[in-house]
Amino acid sequence: MIQHYDLLQGMLAPAPEPTGNILLVSSPEASEKALLQEQFFLDDYDWSSTLDPDEVPRLDASKGRLLLIWKVPESAAVAEAVELGVKTMGLVLAGGRVAVIRSQGTLNTTDREFRALQDPRDFLLGILLHTVRHFLGHLRVIRRISEELEKKITVSMENRHLLQMFALTESLVYYVDALEANGAVLTRLRTLAPAHGFQPHHLELLDDIVMENAQATRQAEIFSSVLSGLMDARGTVVNNNMNVLLKNLTLINIVFLPLNLIASIGGMSEFTMMTGGLDWRISYGLFCLGMVGLGWATWLFMKRAVDRPPKAR
Repeated sequence: MIQHYDLLQGMLAPAPEPTGNILLVSSPEASEKALLQEQFFLDDYDWSSTLDPDEVPRLDASKGRLLLIWKVPESAAVAEAVELGVKTMGLVLAGGRVAVIRSQGTLNTTDREFRALQDPRDFLLGILLHTVRHFLGHLRVIRRISEELEKKITVSMENRHLLQMFALTESLVYYVDALEANGAVLTRLRTLAPAHGFQPHHLELLDDIVMENAQATRQAEIFSSVLSGLMDARGTVVNNNMNVLLKNLTLINIVFLPLNLIASIGGMSEFTMMTGGLDWRISYGLFCLGMVGLGWATWLFMKRAVDRPPKAR
């Protein structure tokens, strides 16, 4: 599908086919693909690169056009595991026209990056800026998810939240790689931009995009380093929580061991013979109180014995 747009009062406005200077392409048909390849000087390799999710970001300046292979973040999915990934988008500037090629999805052209547009080059730079800010938004979400997972891991005795943290760490690695590769594309675009009709105000905006992308890359690297560096510590917390639970269960078992022994003795006929002079309600009530007292005393003794610090040698 190809959507045609023109600039009207600084905003995108739908245009009749095939007069639009800005084309938004998503899952094109064979005929649309052939038309785009002809108008924007794309060969089969260029076309496949724009739709390949594993393609490395790059900038190709040949045949009188600019082709950017650009990485963008995917929509976040938070279920049993946190799923955050990146996908590829193609941006082509040829003859004063811009084509945005995506394998799927839509582009929200009402965001603030697409306001006060003067020409298609402004729209191209707006997409680059929008992508960088989209990455920054995802990084803020990652930080909030990480904080929530840390709170759950502190009291957790299962691996589910730990596995979610692993998935989050893996996603950050892909984010860092995508941002660094996009940064290389921006640097090369800054060098070639004057030769492809970019004006001084375009170059100023491009410098801002380069700076914001560098900040996003640095932030992603910090988050990735912190999460990966503390993974062993978080795993130790989960193991320690399990050890504390097992210790408490062991103490409970120790408390009931002597009680079971005494209850067994009390259930024998000899106990009734020894307390024959007392009412059975009084004798068995005293017996229950004695078991409770003995259990409590055993609990305190074992608690102090387990928590006692080792003696210094």
